[in-house]
Amino acid sequence: MRELIRPARLAPGARVAVVAPSGPVPEERLEAGLDVLRGWDLDPVVAPHVLDRHDAFDYLAGTDADRAADLESAWCDPAVDAVLCARGGYGVQRMVHLVDWEAMRAAGPKVFVGFSDITALHEAFAARLGLVTLHGPMAAGVDFLKNSRAQDHLKATLFAPETVRTIGSAGRALTGGRARGVLLGGCLALLAAELGTPHARPSAAGGLLCLEDVGEEPYRLDRYLTQLLRAGWLDGVRGVLLGSWENCGPYDRVRALLADRLAGLGVPVAEEFGFGHGEGALTIPFGVAAELDADAGTVTLDAPALT
Repeated sequence: MRELIRPARLAPGARVAVVAPSGPVPEERLEAGLDVLRGWDLDPVVAPHVLDRHDAFDYLAGTDADRAADLESAWCDPAVDAVLCARGGYGVQRMVHLVDWEAMRAAGPKVFVGFSDITALHEAFAARLGLVTLHGPMAAGVDFLKNSRAQDHLKATLFAPETVRTIGSAGRALTGGRARGVLLGGCLALLAAELGTPHARPSAAGGLLCLEDVGEEPYRLDRYLTQLLRAGWLDGVRGVLLGSWENCGPYDRVRALLADRLAGLGVPVAEEFGFGHGEGALTIPFGVAAELDADAGTVTLDAPALT
């Protein structure tokens, strides 16, 4: 797996566009997130349809076409330096094929931030644009708005990425050892759902795979992991980082399931790594080469996430 193109870091005064490719966005949370971004001396602009609601399906932030148009327009605007997602939920898979990826490629590299349902866009940005993206907190996310650790780590990644070359967790090793590879991954359910689509990587071979999820019973997590294993998508993976498993049942059951499904890979596996849906979530750059030390609970980037 090759390293991807790293976008430029942000500087004070940078314009950042906020888009909603998935679920509906509460206005009060959006305003609070915009205040945080302004406090970082950024210039946030809100895409036209961020506060929309789909007429028939209230779990979508407006129509598929409008959500796709917001993403494409924000990315292709030469005045915009970064695109931040407002929240996750569900909906990216309904609109990702409506985006003009050639136009996005022509617009050049920019910073892109999000997680959860945005996993499908991380895959698309990697497969279609060959671009490093940031798996990190979203502008209207509750955990982001109320947690200084999540804010500080994202801010450091955006403005001073050399200061967060080593990302440490408070977790431990499910399987000890060290491994080198390119970071990728995201929400387990989305990675399984993306199998076989033209907007996803064909394999995690050569990668350090980051996995997390929310609100999934252990048997569902088992299903997703088993599907990835049976499809051969995990063949050749170098190491695994496990993030949060909020509302997925008692962690001892989740841990046993993860150990059972991942042990056969024969690679280092680090658990409780501090990214995903939990409080104080760390920002992980996808597409950057790194070394995982599962015993120490650290991943060290070969180069800063952004240039």
